[in-house]
Amino acid sequence: MGTKGRSFLGDKADHIVELLNKALADEWLAYYQYWIGSKVVMGPMKGEVTTELIQHAADELRHADMLVLRITQLGGTPLTTPQDWFKKTNCGYDAPVDPTVWKILEQNIKGEQCAISTYHRLLKETMQIDPVTYQIIVEILRDEEEHEEDLEAIVEDLKNLTK
Repeated sequence: MGTKGRSFLGDKADHIVELLNKALADEWLAYYQYWIGSKVVMGPMKGEVTTELIQHAADELRHADMLVLRITQLGGTPLTTPQDWFKKTNCGYDAPVDPTVWKILEQNIKGEQCAISTYHRLLKETMQIDPVTYQIIVEILRDEEEHEEDLEAIVEDLKNLTK
């Protein structure tokens, strides 16, 4: 971002960078949680669950890329170490110690619900002051809501399958 673009944000730029870095931490942890979950998941509908987790992992990685680009455009520095991800995360990380499809889905739905809340807060923070970041957040939020819906649909299918 050039100096003129940044000047519109004034002292809010650093605050927005901080919020975006926290979201970046969430995206990296969500990426890994989806990816590793896809490798260890066991149980009914394993193939469908694995496919969905891999697709979601790719989306989370794309979100991280979008956030890093915006952070650097705002003159900030993206988080550079996994240790920082754990320090800055809004949503945390649920290791798949129980690899059953039920538990993996439950953990990832919880993560998506946290992401949805986080991005709603970011929308409120950026709506009036940073339309570029706002549009990025709208796109990411759309994906996160779709992820939650996808995972909840699989849970419904599993419930119907096990009746």
